[in-house]
This record gives sequence, structure tokens and C-alpha cells, in this order.
Amino acid sequence: MPQFDSKTFNAEVFGKYLERVPRVKQDKLLEAGVLRPRRALRALLGDHAGGNYITVPMLGLIDGEPLNYDGETDLTAVSTRTYAQSMVVVGRMKAWEEKDFAADITGADFMDNVAMQVAEYWDGVDEDTLLAILKGVFAMTGEGNAEFVDRHTYDVTAAAEPYVGATTLNSAIQRAAGANKGIFRVVVCHSAVSTNLENLAAVEYLKYTDKRGVTRDLGLASWNGRLLLVDDGVGVEQGYYAAQEGDEGALAIVADSASPTGAQVKLGTVTAAAFHPAGAAAGQYVVPGERYCSYILGEGAFDFCDCGARTPNEMWRDPRDAGGKDVLITRQRKLFAPRGLSFTKAAMNSLSPTNAELENGANWALVHDGQSDKGFIDHRAIPIARILSRG
Repeated sequence: MPQFDSKTFNAEVFGKYLERVPRVKQDKLLEAGVLRPRRALRALLGDHAGGNYITVPMLGLIDGEPLNYDGETDLTAVSTRTYAQSMVVVGRMKAWEEKDFAADITGADFMDNVAMQVAEYWDGVDEDTLLAILKGVFAMTGEGNAEFVDRHTYDVTAAAEPYVGATTLNSAIQRAAGANKGIFRVVVCHSAVSTNLENLAAVEYLKYTDKRGVTRDLGLASWNGRLLLVDDGVGVEQGYYAAQEGDEGALAIVADSASPTGAQVKLGTVTAAAFHPAGAAAGQYVVPGERYCSYILGEGAFDFCDCGARTPNEMWRDPRDAGGKDVLITRQRKLFAPRGLSFTKAAMNSLSPTNAELENGANWALVHDGQSDKGFIDHRAIPIARILSRG
């Protein structure tokens, strides 16, 4: 494409070109219908200092007990609550370079190859952002927040049957939302989890019948009536489970000062793992294993706005370094706001949060009315939950 030449690069044409590039990565969260576009948020950003953080009001529901209409009781009116949800813009940038000399000796257009993969690359970045946000949301602590994490987490890793089964999903969404469990529409899980469900015949593949009356699979599965999407980029962690001395693969925990021998492991190694038994100590036993996190989401679980960058795509020509090279530079600013949850900025060090900061539970909190100690939004209205299992 002549547009890739740094002197004639057309950023608008390149932006449209990115939209036409086939996407073959999994990135199932982006395909799950969980993003609700809200273009109006971009205009609100310009009204706030810095243009990267906004607080949006939310209207509450009417509630309260009815009064007795007996001709004697005075009527008193109550007001509805108003809530406020805070949102942050996530900015990311990336550049790729190719040397003239590489093209001279091979005849290949390497920059064209780079450009054809940019859209897919940014899909992966957005997926990582969403997963970091989900991890942070489930790392929240404190009043109200802890209740959400507890009720919206269905952990079967310590159960007699620590794997997902036919009833796991239904139990998980009832725990999270009670009678409101219909808000959940899609499950995104690791292939190890979906394979277990397939082996149990717990999933049903959607079918269609063509004009000739031939029935075919759509390649999409449902689990308890919810669409099941498989993505190996979703939640698998290595850690340790509690065990007994005689269990297969059990390791004895020894003090950090000791040198492990045979089936032993240092305490610090155990407690530094992604997950481990609460109160792990020397003298106890653990077994290494994997923990899978399957996310259950509702339609529009995240408000989304592509806030844009002043120069999202550009080419830069460096004629001196390494005999000359072209550099393709891309930038983006996007807002992902989980419904009913606020980004607090409590542990953010710049104007754009890193993925590590998005994963920090201190940066997230349930939407609150700002008045009473109990003024949290009802967690049953939030269409975000998870299942923890060993497969």
C-alpha cells in the first residue's frame, strides 16, 4: 500500500484499512456483546479537568414501605436515591519499525505485514484491559464491596467435586443475583472448562436448518441457556491447594530458611503463589494445581467509549538510523466501565491506569449514594459474576 510510505501516509485511509483486517484471535470478551457503546461519554470528558476521568450520575429506584391509609395516619413522602459512577480512560500506544535494508535484501514489504496485524493486536490489548478490570473488581475489599465479591463468586475448588458440572452455572447466577439471575447472558471460560462440560454432555450446540432441510451446527454452544464462549486467555492460575500427607503429589511446607528435600516446598513459594490455603504454615501439606476462572456476564455489562487520540496512527521516517527505517506509531484512548462499579483512582500514579493498577482492588468500589453507610447499589443488579474451579 502506498499509504505506508512515510511521506504520503494517510491516517484516515489507514484507520479504515484497519477495520477491514480479518480478526482471527479468540478475544471472546469483545465478541460476547458485553460492551454497551456510550458515545456521549466522550463529550463529558472535555468538561472535566484532564479529560481522563469522569463521574456520571445514576438515578435510583423508588422504594419504601407503604403507609396505612386509615383516615388517621399522616402521609409522608420520600425521595429517590441518586448514585454516582466514576470512570477512567485507559490510554495505550505502540510502535513498530522496519529497516530499509531488510526490504532491500529480501524484497519483502515488512511494514505492510505489520499494518495488516494492527487491528488484531489492539483487540488483544482491549481483551487484556477487560480481564484486568474483572480481576480488580473481584479483588475489592471493604463494606459493600466484600459482599459483592463473595456473592458473585461461586468457588467449587474445595468441594467434593471441584470441577464444573451441569448445575454449577445455575447455582452461581442464583447466588449472585437471586431471582434477578436472568440478567446473565454469556459465559467466557477456558477450553479445559468447556471440555469438561462437553464430556458431561452439559452443553448444547446451537443448530440451524438450511433451505434444503439440512441441519448443521453453528459452532456455538449454550450452557443452562447461556451462550458459552471459549478463550484460553481467560483466567487460569497456578498455585497450591490444601492437602493431607498421604495425598498424591502432596508437598510438605518447610520454613524459608530450610532447604527443601524430596516432596517439600518452601513456605515463601507457597504464599507467593497466585492462590494458596489461608493460613499456610510450615508443617502443613499442599498440592500444586490450577485454578480456572470462568466469567459470567450480562449484555452491556460494560459501558464503552472510544475516546480517541489526537493522532491515532502515523508514520515516521528515520533516514539515518541503521541506514533508514520506517516507524508505524499507533495510539488509543478507550473507556471501559463495569456497570454498577466505580474506578476510585485510589492507587493510580498517572493519568492512565496500567493493567496492574486496573487489577488492584483498591481502585474499585461499588457505586454509592455518597450519603449513608449502607447506600450501596444493590449488587444483584450487577451482571458480573465468576466461577472458580479446578477445571
